[in-house]
Amino acid sequence: MKILVLKRDKIGDLLLTTPMLAHLKASRPGAETHLLANDYNAWVVEGNPHVDRLWVYRRVRSGARVSLAAAWHWLRLRARLRRERYDWVLVGNGAESPRAIRRGLALGGARTVARCADASRYPGLSDALPLDPAAHEADRLMGLLAPLGIAPPAVAPEPRYVLPERSAAFARAWLAGRGLAAGGYVVLGLGARRRKKQPGAAQVLAWSAHFKERWGLDTVFLWTPGRSDDPLYPGDDDVAQPVVEAASLGQAPQLHPFRGPIAEALGLIWSARTSLFPDSGLMHFAAASPGGVLGFFAEADVSPAPAQWAPRGPRALWLEAKRSVEELSDAQVYACVERLLSP
Repeated sequence: MKILVLKRDKIGDLLLTTPMLAHLKASRPGAETHLLANDYNAWVVEGNPHVDRLWVYRRVRSGARVSLAAAWHWLRLRARLRRERYDWVLVGNGAESPRAIRRGLALGGARTVARCADASRYPGLSDALPLDPAAHEADRLMGLLAPLGIAPPAVAPEPRYVLPERSAAFARAWLAGRGLAAGGYVVLGLGARRRKKQPGAAQVLAWSAHFKERWGLDTVFLWTPGRSDDPLYPGDDDVAQPVVEAASLGQAPQLHPFRGPIAEALGLIWSARTSLFPDSGLMHFAAASPGGVLGFFAEADVSPAPAQWAPRGPRALWLEAKRSVEELSDAQVYACVERLLSP
């Protein structure tokens, strides 16, 4: 049996697919499992023992730009994938994704599995599964295995990834340059598209001071580069600026700002004692790291709720505010961090 899992989403979404890949390999150890990902997220499964072959396609569209070279690369790759003659193509989305379904159908698998509201929109879709918006994304992905006769596990595997050596090497050098050691700091990050899901500057300053006083832990402060009004890739520079200024003026010596690429940020997260992040891809990676994470959610009526996107891992907690993370009390946050720091 040859199975192809198609995953065209972002890095956090692919990380949440790894429990399904693990259960698939455990349930069908004789099957050949391939994964098709894009050149942005494929590294998430590098070294994953549950993927027999990784195929990578170049993204045709990035923001408003369209790459003709990438379109030509996809056509050639599609022809190669069709020659693989897959028994199953699983469109790895917890919700309906028309572009992903059409891409999956183009690969010519004997059977194609996807979640959608109306199967008649996708001629050739052999196994249309109902939408389940109330379930967690990892559970929705696990449900894609039902047509193969694979029931969900009693205890689902945790999301996992292998930290790239380049990320670990960067973290060692960056920490050494600031007199920090692995396990001697907390990572506190921004990185949510909705401002209300993030802690405010006053909270970052107060929490980092408490971590230093209570546990002797410094704080590495991460944020997404860019302006908040960028329509394609909004960043956190304006929110982060008061924190960065306080650190640069010596008013918050326990803070160590870091504004850099995801691969380097992952190295710092992996070596942290624990991390705090709003709902984001980095939150899920922190949940899969040794120190775990405290995730923040807010405005669940207009934004993804923890029922669907809470962090999963052996050391993963989350707090939900009704309207804004700035409503959360310091005591709530400190209680959760205390639990994460406990042996």
